[in-house]
Amino acid sequence: MNQDIEIEDLLEDLVTFRRDIHANPELAYKEVKTAEKVADSLREIGLDVTTGVGKTGVVGSLKVGNSSRSIGLRADMDALPIVEETGLPYASCHHGVFHGCGHDGHTTMLLGAARHLARTRNFDGTVHFIFQPAEEGEAGAKAMIDDGLFERFPCDRVYAFHNWPDLPAGTISTRCGPIMAAADKFSIQVKGKGGHAAVPHQTPDAILAASELVSQLNTIVSRRISPTSTAVLSVTQISGGNSHNVLPSSVSLTGTVRTFDPHVQDLIEAAVRQVITGVSVATGTQISIDYQRYYPATINASVAAEHALMVAKRVGNAVEAPEPAFTSEDFAFMLQACEGAYVWVGQGTSGEHIPLHHPGYDFNDGIIATGVKLHVALVEDFLPSNSGSTQENDLIDHAKQQNVSCCQR
Repeated sequence: MNQDIEIEDLLEDLVTFRRDIHANPELAYKEVKTAEKVADSLREIGLDVTTGVGKTGVVGSLKVGNSSRSIGLRADMDALPIVEETGLPYASCHHGVFHGCGHDGHTTMLLGAARHLARTRNFDGTVHFIFQPAEEGEAGAKAMIDDGLFERFPCDRVYAFHNWPDLPAGTISTRCGPIMAAADKFSIQVKGKGGHAAVPHQTPDAILAASELVSQLNTIVSRRISPTSTAVLSVTQISGGNSHNVLPSSVSLTGTVRTFDPHVQDLIEAAVRQVITGVSVATGTQISIDYQRYYPATINASVAAEHALMVAKRVGNAVEAPEPAFTSEDFAFMLQACEGAYVWVGQGTSGEHIPLHHPGYDFNDGIIATGVKLHVALVEDFLPSNSGSTQENDLIDHAKQQNVSCCQR
């Protein structure tokens, strides 16, 4: 039986598993039932299973042969705090909790790869199947690392996939270097005295100061950052006041900054603080800021990204991503700790385009086989069951002969 037929045999059960997770979503660090289902499924196929890694994370390990080499494959398990509007028969049973980013599909694809590899065992080394909690803004990857992930489950290479509605189904894409942005968030509090709107000269105007802040903050990228650099700063919320004739005593603003270069990240934060100081002095208000860098940029190792693209050609339509995305991903923490790459798996169809984090989004079950095959191909090529040539070895040898890194080719 060839690999495609073997994987096709798994699909009916995998679709059922995915839709069950979709119907029973859980938020960050509350993925208790999801983790139990994953752990039980891994035990059934004979893997060594460790639970409670980074609170609710699960790691299943499969060793075959005598090689000391190892690879990690990561999938995220958490849902979003969104009300689902798909109308599907397997829609969320928990109002306000919804798998609107496809983590149910990621978990299913990785579980399918584990089932296939446990059955075929066509590799030499160790595979760690990493099921991560709390990707959506709660740094579950960092929690697993802080809990000793890579000390307890050493990996020579680590990969993660994400479904990508902007790419056609069956297309696989990644790139060397930055692929997802660093994500910062800021909360600003502007304080005046408050008073009657008819006598504004008697109180510092917090709304006017906040308006000036919005205006000046939106000039930082265009006027303080080199045009050759790439960054986004957006003010996303402003609130204050509750009457037409009262100047409020305080106004709050929130926003986000997205960058790929730590130097640019530093420049923007410094500029934001300078703007605050200037507006405070000019308006007579007191302004404070809470500035948090919660996810670093996701930076692919060149050899890992090139390896993924080369292996992907055996699975689907492999294309190099022309540019990174400004969305963020906490797999960035794993790539800071271990060489690896983040890969997009297209799930788009010819019908209506529904983006990630949209109430009407649903993971495309038609790409489960693509994800399973890509996981399997990466394992079998990185941990070959014989000492023959692999695509990765060919890649490294070619780069050495040309005396250039993979990203420079």
